[in-house]
Amino acid sequence: MLLSLQGTFPPAILALADGTVFSGNSIGATGTTVGEVVFNTAITGYQEILTDPSYCQQIVTLTYPHIGNYGVNGEDIEADKVHAAGLIIKDLPLLASNFRQSETLSQYLVRENTVAIANIDTRKLTRLLRSKGAQNGAIIGLAAGQAVTQALIDEAIAKAKAAPNMAGLDLAQVVTTPSRYEWTQTEWKLGSGYGELTAPQFHVVAYDFGVKKNILRMLAERGCKVTVVPAKTPAAEVLALNPDGVFLSNGPGDPEPCDYAIAATRTIVDSGVPTFGICLGHQIMALAAGAKTFKMANSHHGANHPVKDLDTGRVSITSQNHGFAVDMDSLPANLRATHVSLFDGTLQGLVHKNKPAFCFQGHPEASPGPHDIAYLFDRFTEAMRVAKAA
Repeated sequence: MLLSLQGTFPPAILALADGTVFSGNSIGATGTTVGEVVFNTAITGYQEILTDPSYCQQIVTLTYPHIGNYGVNGEDIEADKVHAAGLIIKDLPLLASNFRQSETLSQYLVRENTVAIANIDTRKLTRLLRSKGAQNGAIIGLAAGQAVTQALIDEAIAKAKAAPNMAGLDLAQVVTTPSRYEWTQTEWKLGSGYGELTAPQFHVVAYDFGVKKNILRMLAERGCKVTVVPAKTPAAEVLALNPDGVFLSNGPGDPEPCDYAIAATRTIVDSGVPTFGICLGHQIMALAAGAKTFKMANSHHGANHPVKDLDTGRVSITSQNHGFAVDMDSLPANLRATHVSLFDGTLQGLVHKNKPAFCFQGHPEASPGPHDIAYLFDRFTEAMRVAKAA
C-alpha cells in the first residue's frame, strides 16, 4: 500500500496473547474479532482460504506480501460465507485486475463483515508464530476518523488473552449443514464454468464437518451423486441410504471432542462400506480405530507442502490446513501409514488393513491448487467400483 494513500483506510490494531502489538490499516469491516492466529504460505487462493470452514475461529496471516491483486469473484468460494475469523496481510494492491473479477478484496471483506488488517510486518509476525507456535490474537478495525489509543491497545491485548484455546473445541457442529442436501455440480472449466453430473455411477454420502465445495465437485466429476449430511447424523441413517461409499470431510477444531462422529465412523468402517476421509475426517477415522491425535506446535497451512507416498515413493506438493495431527506412534495394528510430511515427518495418510477405508491429512481437492494428490479421489471411486462388483 502506498504510504501516501494510507489515509484512505482507517487505522487497525493487531494484538497477540503474548502482548505483541502491530499497528496497520483496516481493509475490512469495522469492529473487533478474535481467534487463533495462524499463517498460510500460499501465493494465490485468498478467496478460497477465507471461505474454507476449516479456518473457523482462526485469523489467517498470508505470508505472500501482495494480496488482492486479482480481486474476488462469485465462483471461487469453498462455502457460502467467509469462515475465517479475520485476515492479516502486508500489502493491499490499489489496483485489482482479472477478467473474472466482480469486486475488490476490500469490498468483499466489508460485505462479508470480516475484520482485516493490512500494512503490517507479516514477516516479523510469521517468525514469531513459527518460534512460539500459533497463539490467540485480536484485530480491532477502527472507523474513519478514529485514532489508535492506549486504551484500544489494552483492549485488544485483553481480548486476545481471553479468547478460547483451540484444543478441546468441537467446531464441526458449528459449521456443518443444518439439513441434508444433494450435490451434482462438477468441476470448473475455462469457458464453460461449472458442469452438472448427468449419469451418476456411484452414490456417496458425505459427512459435513466443514466440507469444501471443491471436494463435492471432484466427487461429482468422477461420477458420484453426493448426499451431504449433518455432522451428527447417526451411522444407521447413513447406511440406510445404501451408499456405495461414505466420505468424511475436512473441518475445524479439535477432533477428540467429536465423539458422535468417531462413533459413527467406527460403525461405518466396520460395515465394510468404502470410506474416504480428508483432514478432520482423517483424524476422526484414526480416532475411531483407536489411534490418538495431538495439537501441533506449528500447524500446517499452505500450498507448498511436500508429502511422500510410502507405497510408491512418489512425492506430491500439497495444500494443507490443520493444527492437529494423528500420533504415528499410537497407530493400532489394523492401521498402516501411507503418507508422511517431508517438512516435519508427521503422519499424512492412513489405510485400514482389512477394510476398504483410507484417509489423508492434507487437502487433495485443493482449489486453486496444487493438484498432485488428487489421485486419492480416483482410489476412492475404484474402491467403490470393486465393492459394487463383488
